[in-house]
Amino acid sequence: MTPNDSEKRQLLSIARETISQGGDQPGKPELQGQPEVFAQQAACFVTLHRNGVLRGCIGSTQAYQPLLEDVIHNAFASAFHDPRFPPVTENELSELKIEISILTPQQRLTVADEADLLRTIRPGIDGLLIRNAQHSATFLPQVWQQLPSPDQFLQHLKRKAGMAPDEWPDDMECFCYQCVEFAE
Repeated sequence: MTPNDSEKRQLLSIARETISQGGDQPGKPELQGQPEVFAQQAACFVTLHRNGVLRGCIGSTQAYQPLLEDVIHNAFASAFHDPRFPPVTENELSELKIEISILTPQQRLTVADEADLLRTIRPGIDGLLIRNAQHSATFLPQVWQQLPSPDQFLQHLKRKAGMAPDEWPDDMECFCYQCVEFAE
């Protein structure tokens, strides 16, 4: 699913409006009269940057609601409920840059071990989700810009998940996906 340029601008505007309104929770959008793509179930992440520095990033890894609802929910959560950051203040709004990443459906990777995974993932293309019974984390494809080597990418992702860098649990599951990303 790929929104056209006009729909992308509209989604970014809706995300900004959601953050600007603040409050305790985002409103429920009216899907009637909206572009068809907004009503399709999709998973997305909304990433906020302030002066080029990450300020919030929350998203869904599985499609479970219409794209428009996912964008609104994740824009609000990125601004006010990312546990790594204090809530966005009104004074910061004009300095925020909003980015939306719409995820393709995840593909399970059948890998025997870490070395096999490192040979399988495609730098700059694939987002990666790793999980086992105790831990889970994902990196969007954009993270390759900061961590360009597969080994670095995976070590940081394992750390994000709460795993030791040399850990490879017997119940490890790996999934890749790609993103349609656009920003203000």
